[in-house]
Amino acid sequence: MQSQITIDSISLKVVDLNRSIQFYEGVLGFQVLDRGDGKAILGINQTPFLYINQPDGIKPKEARRTGLYHFAILLPNRIQLGSFLNHMINSGHSLQGASDHLVSEAIYLADPDGNGIEVYADRPSDTWKWNNGEVEMASIPLDVQNLLAVSQGKAWVGMPNGTTIGHIHLHVKELNESEKFYTNGLDFDVVTRYGGQALFISYNQYHHHIGLNTWNGVGAPEPSENSVGMVHYTIKFRDAEKLSKIIEQLNLLGALIVREGENWKTIDPSGNQIVLSV
Repeated sequence: MQSQITIDSISLKVVDLNRSIQFYEGVLGFQVLDRGDGKAILGINQTPFLYINQPDGIKPKEARRTGLYHFAILLPNRIQLGSFLNHMINSGHSLQGASDHLVSEAIYLADPDGNGIEVYADRPSDTWKWNNGEVEMASIPLDVQNLLAVSQGKAWVGMPNGTTIGHIHLHVKELNESEKFYTNGLDFDVVTRYGGQALFISYNQYHHHIGLNTWNGVGAPEPSENSVGMVHYTIKFRDAEKLSKIIEQLNLLGALIVREGENWKTIDPSGNQIVLSV
């Protein structure tokens, strides 16, 4: 499904760069594209997805703060997802869960610093059920045996071509101002609400590009500057005209918007930093 935007990349702070590279390269199967001076870039075939850095004075991840809940790696199909699941079982790396969301099938885990990760595959979009502009999603147990059977023992040899960052899910302070920022400012549509605790937003009727939740508590504080976690994430727009419109809307909202070279940076009401690019 073609969209006007993509979640292009994630930048993370970690305690131990070597340990993180070992995980993202050795366990998940990303490629190290560049490395040096406490930083590394990982991706697939020269396309960067993860910017990892180990700042001086970094401290372990703080509990019950705003920031990253998880970023989600979208595999091309469920055969690849089955191969990944089989690989994770054989590697002995612990998983946090596995769910069938009706629109997708997902496996959950965390990196060595506790940054949440989802690895998933979409079901065909023509099977998604929509009702009054909202897509039906759920969290039911994943049929693990079926998924493993579909992969037919296909070996996991690293992140395959066609892999993308499908979405990102964030802890926020509260939902009303967050919804206003992302819909009126960034032009996302709300596609699902989970009571008064979470909402999911997207472009072009995708099931969600961004999830927002208050599961760390309404009014949760922002993480400290020297805490492990997300530095920023990048939204890439298909054309400069669309980005110009977004910048105007953010200015009207009174949101911080700063030019950084060819890109722009803004901050949502919960302190989550976003880079906007074309």
